[in-house]
Amino acid sequence: MNCSLLTLVVCLGSISLTLSASAPVVSIPAPDYIAQSVPLSQQAQFITVKVRSQDFLGSGIILRRNGATYTVLTNAHVLQAGDPPYRIQTVDGRIYTANLPQRLNFGKNDLAVLQFKSAGSIYAVASFGASPTPGDEVFAAGYPAVEERGKKQSFAFTTGKVGLVLAKPLEGGYQLGYTNNIKNGMSGGPLLNRRGQVVGINGMQAYPLWDQPSVFADGSKAEERLHQMIIRLSWAVPITKVMQMIPKAEKTTVTTVFSKAD
Repeated sequence: MNCSLLTLVVCLGSISLTLSASAPVVSIPAPDYIAQSVPLSQQAQFITVKVRSQDFLGSGIILRRNGATYTVLTNAHVLQAGDPPYRIQTVDGRIYTANLPQRLNFGKNDLAVLQFKSAGSIYAVASFGASPTPGDEVFAAGYPAVEERGKKQSFAFTTGKVGLVLAKPLEGGYQLGYTNNIKNGMSGGPLLNRRGQVVGINGMQAYPLWDQPSVFADGSKAEERLHQMIIRLSWAVPITKVMQMIPKAEKTTVTTVFSKAD
């Protein structure tokens, strides 16, 4: 049986999904049920990349697309774990050389961006949601680091709820606390709501090895009761903070690729 790719350029509302750009492109309207039929974990995987140097460093989010240039959002501490040149590995396994844009400055927030070019493949771009509130269901995604040599690295997708939204951010810009389990390597990956929209960037694990005081971005320390609540949660930088700091992206084509058997 021969297989061919049917490429549809459609608008999916909350997210765009793609695997290839090798087939002819046809512009058509897409009903909502197409987006709803794609599992949330799969939506998350399409927008999540591996950030690499010589070795794997962490995860990242495809933030936007401008022509053949893609911008990837990650944590600053992910890049600090390795040296340039950095590389991005996309969902289809392809690896691209990535550059650090010089014009973007996130200050003391634990954020960084990389850019790569793909002339032959079109990739999914994240959409963004409003900051969640305590009790909201959220989903954390990324690529946990592999401790054993030769073991395959798998995509992780965990479910939890928002436990705390701090009135002022911790050091690094962390403000969203949630119950999802995140592991080493998932830093820089997306925190999503039920609609598949990115609401935060994973970056701090629960139960740190060293019980240091929780310090806010303004230098003040959290009281002990709040500190004990903080260390029991994973933490993300809100996506709203990111969008305030980077130029607004131009609207991009939303692309989905379906496989069809002849």
